[in-house]
Amino acid sequence: MSFYIGREASKLWKRFCAEITTEINLLAENWKYILGGLICQYIHGLAARGVHYFHRPGPTLQDVGFFLLPELGQDRAYISETVFTFVFLSFVLWTFHPFILKNKKIYTVLIWCRVLAFLVACQFLRIITFYSTQLPGPNYHCREGSKLARLPPPEIPKGVLYGCGDLIFSSHMIFSLVFVRTYHKYGTRSFVKQIAWLIVIIQSLLIVASRKHYTVDVIVAWYTVNLVVFFIDKKLPELPDRSSGTVFLPLTKDNRINKEENHKLLNGNSGDSADWV
Repeated sequence: MSFYIGREASKLWKRFCAEITTEINLLAENWKYILGGLICQYIHGLAARGVHYFHRPGPTLQDVGFFLLPELGQDRAYISETVFTFVFLSFVLWTFHPFILKNKKIYTVLIWCRVLAFLVACQFLRIITFYSTQLPGPNYHCREGSKLARLPPPEIPKGVLYGCGDLIFSSHMIFSLVFVRTYHKYGTRSFVKQIAWLIVIIQSLLIVASRKHYTVDVIVAWYTVNLVVFFIDKKLPELPDRSSGTVFLPLTKDNRINKEENHKLLNGNSGDSADWV
């Protein structure tokens, strides 16, 4: 038993090291896209904070979702955030599964290049939208009488967590829909895909029930994000499919001689005779 565990641990370590080598090569070729995507995330955060200074609290607008869905209240507003955190962390962990699992379909660097492209396009449209028209925020800290409804000159760090005015359309829905659509295309578990879509639907309802967004913010996110992802996905080159057994490796002159060895390791075969026992 100890021999078997030691052998499997050795194979896992070799597979991990081979994956590291491959992903580093991919990162060396695509780091500009990753960096650009991360910078755009920061810009989106600044824009969302900036619109808070233009926010003017007022009466909550009439909303069908508010009429149909019971209000969760401030004490249970964390529920929607918990669901979103689960979706976010689950997707991040899934994108790094090639480092551990034998059966893999994606490259971590390439999948994040694609995801960041989707996010940046959607967030660009979102910034244009919520700066075009500032609606009175329905969230509790955005209502009349709240100290956080309007911001003084940039000194209060709470403005990062308690934003107002960045309504149409929901940023949480952008991330969730991009993640779920990406897994729907590149994931391998059909039941997980069904559960993922169900969770996003539940999250949509929870966002409205928590009064964090109007119903229109969620509805616009549903069709905008799906359309953006659909059209950008058509323009981007298709990712190499690792499940077919053919491995795409960005080889340089220094590591070209290791192509055969990497091919074996990345597909779970170390080439040792012990693997056939």
